Amino acid sequence: MCETCGCHDSSTPRIVGTPTQYSSPPYMSFDQDRFYSVGHTSAPEVRSGKKDLLIERNILEHNQVFAERNRDFFLSKNIFALNLVSSPGSGKTALIEALVKYLNHPAGVFVVEGDQQSTLDAERIEKLNVPVVQINTGSTCHLDADIVGDALRKLNPTDNSLVIIENVGNLMCPSLFDLGETLRIVLLSTAEGDDKPLKYPFMFNSAQACMISKIDLLPYTGFDITVAINNLRLVNPHIIVFELSSRTGEGMVQFVGWLEEHLQSKQ
Repeated sequence: MCETCGCHDSSTPRIVGTPTQYSSPPYMSFDQDRFYSVGHTSAPEVRSGKKDLLIERNILEHNQVFAERNRDFFLSKNIFALNLVSSPGSGKTALIEALVKYLNHPAGVFVVEGDQQSTLDAERIEKLNVPVVQINTGSTCHLDADIVGDALRKLNPTDNSLVIIENVGNLMCPSLFDLGETLRIVLLSTAEGDDKPLKYPFMFNSAQACMISKIDLLPYTGFDITVAINNLRLVNPHIIVFELSSRTGEGMVQFVGWLEEHLQSKQ
């Protein structure tokens, strides 16, 4: 999938759905040195020693250059950018659809969709008359700041707008790659285990907010919200937690109100 996790192949991400296609070479909101000191160095060392660790660090440093460019772009246009991350199927696209319905943002919403293949999610967003660009990453398991920068140039979001980036469904590599976003939001659906934050701590540590999604399914799952929130707090004591269902709308008013406060603070 990618050089960072050791399963890279020759495929490159591309923006699809238009005559022009882009290819690019290959974040953390928490401290990178801390990340390398908390056990992650052991995996590269086991694979083939210090060389792999050096390659990994170089890839992240390369990405950070483009992330800062994206951040400067957002700041220059007063754009608020969300990076939605989660495992596959936890409801990122449905959350975007609900946000478009509930959020009244005069400057508009623009969407970057990331998937390994297909334009299915972009087609869902297009039906809402929302500008969207689809990125297909092939076998790469995350978006990086370089290809997102290409997508932003094509999307051309207006000043003061909201840009939503839906990352590839994966709780591992996307935690490492800063895209220049304003906020990172991780989704944890009730169809998953309430122990996910303990299994994938770097992702939940790197996010500022967590959506416990699909709460309409609680009667049919063994998911314990109290346990999940306790596990989230163990990994990230400062994370903000919302419980919602994009399908029924439960909890959306609270989340949208919080988001609108952030948007207004940028004006």
